Amino acid sequence: MYDRIREKLEILADAAKYDVSCSSSGSNRQNKNKGLGNTGAGICHTYTEDGRCVSLLKILLTNHCIFDCAYCVSRRSNDIKRAAFTVQEVVDLTINFYRRNYIEGLFLSSGIFKNADYTMERLVLIAKKLRKEHNFNGYIHLKTIPAASPELIHEAGLYADRLSINLEIPTDIGLKLLAPEKNRQDMIQPISYLKNQLTKVKEEKKIFKSTPQFVPAGQSTQLIIGATGESDKQIISTAQYFYKKFDMKRVYYSGYVPISNDIRLPSLGSAVPTVRENRLYQTDWLMRFYGFRAEEIVNDSHPILDLDIDPKLSWALRHMDHFPVDINAADYQIILRIPGIGVSSAQKIVAARKFGKLNLENLTRIGVAVNRAKYFITCKGYSQLYSDKRSELIKSYILQASASKYRNLTNNQLQLF
Repeated sequence: MYDRIREKLEILADAAKYDVSCSSSGSNRQNKNKGLGNTGAGICHTYTEDGRCVSLLKILLTNHCIFDCAYCVSRRSNDIKRAAFTVQEVVDLTINFYRRNYIEGLFLSSGIFKNADYTMERLVLIAKKLRKEHNFNGYIHLKTIPAASPELIHEAGLYADRLSINLEIPTDIGLKLLAPEKNRQDMIQPISYLKNQLTKVKEEKKIFKSTPQFVPAGQSTQLIIGATGESDKQIISTAQYFYKKFDMKRVYYSGYVPISNDIRLPSLGSAVPTVRENRLYQTDWLMRFYGFRAEEIVNDSHPILDLDIDPKLSWALRHMDHFPVDINAADYQIILRIPGIGVSSAQKIVAARKFGKLNLENLTRIGVAVNRAKYFITCKGYSQLYSDKRSELIKSYILQASASKYRNLTNNQLQLF
């Protein structure tokens, strides 16, 4: 029995690694009645906000699937080892792993066997057993199965901290090319239902404090990049649409991992550069926390993100007419757009300048990356020296400074070694 469970675990944990959207909970489910676990405040991948390392049991219920999506390792036609957990096996694994202090939560996805409702019923039953029978208060993230009934989606929301459904390919054309058996509307349906229910629960809580929790960490989705030829503009525009239309908590970007010789897919040797994923996440961050719109960063004249510089710097260099900015007079939203200044630093600048004019030394102490910001600001005792505003020259200076900093860091590490 042990060997059989261990083999299943190896197969289904390996199959789950392609899903990157298990990173954040944002839930605050508290332990009650001497139950098991506590989500804490915001699980981010394997770390909480207070710095604790958090491990999640990340598995598929099964890698059997009725669909034959070209980009998926669990596709019907792929010749791989198949396995499936029973409901009780997943419950027992979660509880036993938790008691041994291996994990603090569960991320559970699944291939689709028989049909959507049949699979979703089992995912819901696992979460229900953990909550009701074992009083488990740890983090639970369930994958919503496309085309599952609203009743099952609602029940899942009562037990899970977060629900997510992967959009997979950013455009309808790309989805039809690589997964012709799937329908985009089957993905939109549960996303729309969850959005409406979350809004309803939020309103009910204003009146009734005893309103049951419903997906307290919201919903998220994932886009596969590089499997089809979408530009960064198309990817980011899709993300922005779902943030605005469906109040999505997070959109995750997963570089396609070549797994097939299918002529519809990139060749086996052409993996998506990690830096492209990084630039997409940075752009996503700018939209969510810095007030940027997708079309400001990527548009028809600039559809691909620069890989050698971050998107905020790229935007600034293409809009030098917005600079220099007077640190001691500009609005908070304008300061946020200056390269080298983050949200925390911008807040500190607005608070500190009430007590006097800020200079470069003050900005350095606040946490501003002055070596980058100096090309875009003026402050006490400092004027913008690059009045010609030659963006290519500024870009080369910043890249040289970054390379020099990296070399010095590497040399120091070697000396220490």
